[in-house]
Amino acid sequence: MAELKPRDQADLADIVGSAITRDQPLELVGRASKRAFGRAMGDLPVLDLSALSGLRFYEPDELVLRAGAATGIAEIESMLAQSRQQFAFEPPDFGPLFGQPADKGTLGGMIACNLAGPRRVSAGAARDHFLGFQAVNGRGEIFKSGSRVMKNVTGYDLPKLLAGSFGTLAAMTEVTCKVMPRPEKTRTVLVYGLDDARGRAALSAGLGSSHEVSGAAHLPPAVAARMPVDMVRDSGRAVTALRLEGPEPSVAARCLALRAELGDYGATEELHSMRSIQLWKALRDAQPFVAAAEMTVWRVSVAPTQGPEVASAAAADLHWFDWGGGQVWLGFRSTAQEHAARLRLAVAKAGGHALMIRASAEDRAAFPVFGEQSPGLAKLSARVKAGFDPKGILNPGRMHQGI
Repeated sequence: MAELKPRDQADLADIVGSAITRDQPLELVGRASKRAFGRAMGDLPVLDLSALSGLRFYEPDELVLRAGAATGIAEIESMLAQSRQQFAFEPPDFGPLFGQPADKGTLGGMIACNLAGPRRVSAGAARDHFLGFQAVNGRGEIFKSGSRVMKNVTGYDLPKLLAGSFGTLAAMTEVTCKVMPRPEKTRTVLVYGLDDARGRAALSAGLGSSHEVSGAAHLPPAVAARMPVDMVRDSGRAVTALRLEGPEPSVAARCLALRAELGDYGATEELHSMRSIQLWKALRDAQPFVAAAEMTVWRVSVAPTQGPEVASAAAADLHWFDWGGGQVWLGFRSTAQEHAARLRLAVAKAGGHALMIRASAEDRAAFPVFGEQSPGLAKLSARVKAGFDPKGILNPGRMHQGI
């Protein structure tokens, strides 16, 4: 199909306006690193937003930056590193998970998908660091919202609405985000040999302690064996990992204290610096599934106490826990037709939510990738979509059929 590539915001508004007059829906694409994430939309003209990139301003002392929505995350993180700063929510790089090269993700794509990595337990999601934007909606109108600082306002919080909307409400052209200082040191306490239930309990104990844990994951043996860090990969056992960050003396003291508190759970060890960083990067990017391209991948959000029960009932071929057990990653070698009903039943009983991350185009077209909506929520979603995009021009059906 045709590819449309706006040069700037005004050009984008003209292209969307033309699509409206022709009733022609469009597929929004930045650098295509997550094009296979979400429902399959069919063969639509591609609205290539990759030219809408570049840094607009960066003020390290104010902990804020603004950049074109198609600016690469890797490019921004490299710049932030020079000032010892970072995106605190640890945005994952899912390109390789979808068969794409690494470091292709964009700032706008990160916000549109509301992605966050293991530090979500302490720093929040992408939307919590999203200050403002400029965009073109499905009416062909240029609009903006937000500010350069976090503050309470009366009325709609449009940044919160656009975060996680997967391009179905507007095409963002500029994004303003909060950044944070990078920690001086990072270490990870490892506990060996725990089953899922005991591992989750250890994560809970660590997160409930006074030691400011910034990452909490439990890896069954099959997942631990796929990690790039030798002390995890070669252990031959399950590994429960808890990350500590901050000034070096504080991290060293907290690590020692946490190991003592978790000693009753099992043998402990400690990862320093680069090994610790490598482990959490692998978990951030869901690397255990990259080499298992045949697997259908789901991410389940559930109360941490329910995680082991959901994993057991789902009977996945590969699974692990992040966010203290509140996020369960599941991989199946079977088709969604064979396992989706079993998984959704287990999640429903636990009061959670299941998101299909990676699957064939056929499965993504046949199954509700983001789960079934209640009638009330479906009606509200349709009203919001109609307010921003009444003719369904932008990414129609990317999240839910008919929206």
